Amino acid sequence: MRPFKYSKANDAAAAVKSVSANKDAYFLAGGTNIIDLMKEDVARPDELIDINRLNLMQIKSAKNGGVSIGALAKNTDTANHPLVRQNYPLLTQAILAGASGQIRNMATNGGNLLQRTRCAYFYDTAMPCNKREPNSGCGALEGINRMHAIFGWSEKCIAVMPSDMCVALAALDATVKVQGADGKERSIAFADFHRLPENSPEKDNNLAHGELITAIEIPKNNFAAKSYYVKVRDRASYAFALVSVAAALEMNGNKIKQARVAMGGVAHKPWRAFETEKYLVGKEATDAVFIEAANAEMKNARGFEHNKFKIELGRRAIVRALSMAISSKG
Repeated sequence: MRPFKYSKANDAAAAVKSVSANKDAYFLAGGTNIIDLMKEDVARPDELIDINRLNLMQIKSAKNGGVSIGALAKNTDTANHPLVRQNYPLLTQAILAGASGQIRNMATNGGNLLQRTRCAYFYDTAMPCNKREPNSGCGALEGINRMHAIFGWSEKCIAVMPSDMCVALAALDATVKVQGADGKERSIAFADFHRLPENSPEKDNNLAHGELITAIEIPKNNFAAKSYYVKVRDRASYAFALVSVAAALEMNGNKIKQARVAMGGVAHKPWRAFETEKYLVGKEATDAVFIEAANAEMKNARGFEHNKFKIELGRRAIVRALSMAISSKG
């Protein structure tokens, strides 16, 4: 690990000012990703600003009837909070499917949004990686790409975003609150927060350098009774998703009034299955409908030598998540 300067911030404005003034400065919260990256010499900050003293841990009801989740609240506390468990069980399920208990006890919500890909070529500094070193090439394109993307990839990068929590937040139409160097706050729709690789895979999200995530807001909805998170992985204990699906349904009698479906492990960002959602609305919740809804999304997937199995796996995972959601008793 390279030498770096370390300091603690006592207020958000000071933290933002410090990081904004230094292009090689990073915020430090739980440290469950950035410290790993520093140990592997992938991230090379010369300054870390510890933000754990900031008052950003609250989980509370929002003015719009939804919930506001502090960026520094721990993943474990968020998953187990009564407001989340009762009104957004999909988020609880997704968080508890991620990492290990020890990591969830350390990891923060804001850090979860900012975690970087676990692509082996990204972590191996001896291999080419456009995300780590722009224009150096993508080792995964013709390498071992079993874990990699089947949606939204480019010739520059085929890595996937590893978060489980973010898949649920995408399905729940969350909003990310951030504070900038000018002191102003802005809101970013979750669908616009993360980026697809295109020609700039080194940019994971649409934050400006120094902008600080302060909270995540989820609007009020009627999905709590019929929602489910499915995660398919190589082992049940602590593994990243091959494919995951967050599914949420609002029913009107026997018909689907609204549907939200997002996928993990398949793209550079949480992937909203809009084609599946459109197909479901107005139809009865049957296995046949779920199969056709999954086909509508997965027909656009494109795999590589080692991950083509994800296309069929994704199809089945969508059907499974929808089936479990409709059979849920809330």
